[in-house]
Amino acid sequence: QLQLVESGGGLVQPGGSLRLSCAASGFTLDYIAVGWFRQAPGKEREGVSCIRSSGGSTNYADSVKGRFTISRDNAKNTVYLQMNSLKPEDTAVYYCAAAPDCSGYSFGSWGQGTQVTVSS
Repeated sequence: QLQLVESGGGLVQPGGSLRLSCAASGFTLDYIAVGWFRQAPGKEREGVSCIRSSGGSTNYADSVKGRFTISRDNAKNTVYLQMNSLKPEDTAVYYCAAAPDCSGYSFGSWGQGTQVTVSS
């Protein structure tokens, strides 16, 4: 069974950091792009970042550029999202999902999500 599992969420103060993990089971992430998405209460889900398989090129939403970094460790079959300088508006449930590439395809194998709350 193809499955992605997110972890690493929690409560953090503004300006703090968290690292989210997206671990795959049932398939290898080596040749797959992985995206991070988030959904805040009352808002639509939005794309946060994506990392391609070949060459590992990345992209970011404007709202997180310079603060978030996506990376992958194929040996651990895991993709990470390092989030620094967190703001209250980053509060959301964060999901990861997989696709053949970062654009032009629908994402699937959605995880259950991990809650990130930024509050003092």
